[in-house]
Amino acid sequence: MKKYLFVLMAGFWGLLAEAQRPAQPPMSPERYTPEKLGYQLFWEDNFDGNRLDESKWSIRGIGPRALGYVSAETVKVEDGMLKIYALQRNDSLLIGAVGTQGKLMTKYGYFECRAQLQKSPGVWAAFWIQSPDISKGEDPAVYGAEIDIFEFFKKLGTDIVSHNVHWAYGPNQKSTRGMQSYLKGVSEGFHTFALEWTPEKYSFFIDGYKFYEVTMGISRIEEYLILSMELPSEKKDLQHTVYPDVFVVDYVKVYKKP
Repeated sequence: MKKYLFVLMAGFWGLLAEAQRPAQPPMSPERYTPEKLGYQLFWEDNFDGNRLDESKWSIRGIGPRALGYVSAETVKVEDGMLKIYALQRNDSLLIGAVGTQGKLMTKYGYFECRAQLQKSPGVWAAFWIQSPDISKGEDPAVYGAEIDIFEFFKKLGTDIVSHNVHWAYGPNQKSTRGMQSYLKGVSEGFHTFALEWTPEKYSFFIDGYKFYEVTMGISRIEEYLILSMELPSEKKDLQHTVYPDVFVVDYVKVYKKP
């Protein structure tokens, strides 16, 4: 069943780039910080050292995924950064993912990473929050939601980042539809990507600018964080991908209100 869901969701994610809302600039020129919104640091990983901190993260989902495989070979910690690669090994494509399932399980707060996005189209970088119960029922308050803090589908444009929320995995799956944020230069250098999750809404931020607020699909259960490099479900989408490619993460921080 888990393998079936993996294949099903890989195909669904491949369709997301075709189901996006029009790109929009920030909602206002105001720039936010978690402190300005009343939050205090609760949890962090700055990726110091030379290996993944296994008290905080695990390699997630080793094995087949979409057109390739999740492999521990694609995950490295060096130079104060987490690096998640897309690699080509002969006829095989390897990608990476790490998650906090069973280590950091939480709900509500301000979730932020500072990262440099991948360079190629086809593969894409993602920072997301996942529910362990999402396929068990259709009420997101009870069974949770997949909250895509960001995904970078470069074929949509070099200055566009996508956000989304999905819930009720299965035949009646629901989605907010992809929310596209336009920020000049977001594909170059490091930027911050963040989510404020409250019992009433999700708010999505890039570099402190708020781009979207949505009130659909609100999860009210504890979930876990994921950083990943993803593959599409069709080979034609990889014709312009250059390997190796890499998603570089400087830090991940979780803030809570006192």
